[in-house]
Amino acid sequence: PASVAKVILSVLFFRLTAQLNLNFTFMSWFQREIQLRPYPRGFHLITREIEQRLPELNTVGTGLLHIFIRHTSAGLTLNENADPSVRVDFERHINTMVPEGALYYTHTLEGPDDMPAHIKASLMGSSLLLPVSQGRLNLGTWQGVYLCEHRNHASGRYLVLTLQGE
Repeated sequence: PASVAKVILSVLFFRLTAQLNLNFTFMSWFQREIQLRPYPRGFHLITREIEQRLPELNTVGTGLLHIFIRHTSAGLTLNENADPSVRVDFERHINTMVPEGALYYTHTLEGPDDMPAHIKASLMGSSLLLPVSQGRLNLGTWQGVYLCEHRNHASGRYLVLTLQGE
């Protein structure tokens, strides 16, 4: 009945597309949640870890990877992947922009690094959308994904990786 109709419609669809010389590709979706190891406060390259923990990436010719961090005191950004001094300078600059112990903070019960961590995480952002080509992230030569850890003593952060492609 219904399943037979689906099979017949599928066969007719494929015969019609073949006769019209149409090429349809089908999108696939993969979603995986990973937990990163605990990182100390600072900016850390995590590109390789994301690629290794998402084997489905190798199956996508053209697509997009959405990376979302499930926390309010850590963020994500894309930047220099070669010279570690860039990450040191990021940490120094953001600590100057958003200092600990500002007298106007009212959210202080979770420690002096907590409210600044929330502000820093909002400035950095909670997600990235990256192109995928031939089974790899299609990043610039000097680009890498940073975990922006803003707490002094954080646990392993959780990322949701959502891959769409063909």
